[in-house]
Amino acid sequence: MTRRPHTLGVAVIGTGKMGADHVRRIQEVTSGARVTAVVDVDAERAKAVAARVDGCTAYTDPAAAMAAADVDAVIVASPGPAHEAALLAAFEHDLPVLCEKPLTPDAASALRVLEAEQKLGHRRVQVGFMRRYDAEYMKLKSLLRTGQLGRPLMLHNRHRNVASPPGWTSEMLINDSVTHEMDVTRWLLGHEITAVTVLAPTPSGNAPDGIRDPQFVVFETDGGAIVDVEIFVNCGFGYQVQAEVVCERGTARVGDGHAMVTNAAGRWGGIIAQDYIERFADAYDREVQAWVDATRHGEATGPSAWDGYAVAAVCEAAVRALEEGGRVAVDLVDRPALYA
Repeated sequence: MTRRPHTLGVAVIGTGKMGADHVRRIQEVTSGARVTAVVDVDAERAKAVAARVDGCTAYTDPAAAMAAADVDAVIVASPGPAHEAALLAAFEHDLPVLCEKPLTPDAASALRVLEAEQKLGHRRVQVGFMRRYDAEYMKLKSLLRTGQLGRPLMLHNRHRNVASPPGWTSEMLINDSVTHEMDVTRWLLGHEITAVTVLAPTPSGNAPDGIRDPQFVVFETDGGAIVDVEIFVNCGFGYQVQAEVVCERGTARVGDGHAMVTNAAGRWGGIIAQDYIERFADAYDREVQAWVDATRHGEATGPSAWDGYAVAAVCEAAVRALEEGGRVAVDLVDRPALYA
């Protein structure tokens, strides 16, 4: 008889909106795992989340949680600047990690994580680029794999939010939003991004003072494709993510959101999602389940630390392009054999 892998004990680091949603997801949706620890610098918030889960312990120190006997794996959902320390601590215990994006906030720290993982000799990190698990994006990827549309020439992306959170900056449109299109571009096309240009019109009247919103970001790739991203985080009407790939023999588009269209009282219409958790709920569920399944079988799949590093490098080039104007080349180290 084949022995089934044991239930995975997961520590969730960070109990804000994303972390708390992952706790709920593992307890209510995911099979093969349970939350055994939660970590937050806010002790009371950690205790409140832990109190809702049987057998869950609250911590303020990630390293203490990772050392616990009932922790087999880690989800990092803390703010980006805290990711490097958490990842390196997980490596010390050789624990598998699902790390929400960004891997780290800059290319230098991401490279340090990359090098530390290579010293282990095997992958331990899956980065939380959840669009790879969205049903529509997966269909688009499968279509491109067949080659029936020919070589991809251009990829058009739109990324819109109702309103930017308090404290947002012009740079965060790139580092916290366009980062997803950076990964989607690399994944869908199988290309690395080699250069970035950022254009910005006169800001929308709905944008907070000092924020350059919207922005128009252009990527060049090593496969000869051109990619554009409209990022508009104060559009006012909803959360929209759309992509259209233009190939030699046809085009394909996802994200129209027309699962149901109503016709009544002389009008037609539908519903627009209001945030990313609503729009990508199924993708998050599939992402976490895939991570749990792979981890229980001693494997690491999905977006790697290399993908996290590559996106961090593109982000740096894009921010420079925003601040300085013009075209900025992306500086990447050679891809290590572990991530081939």
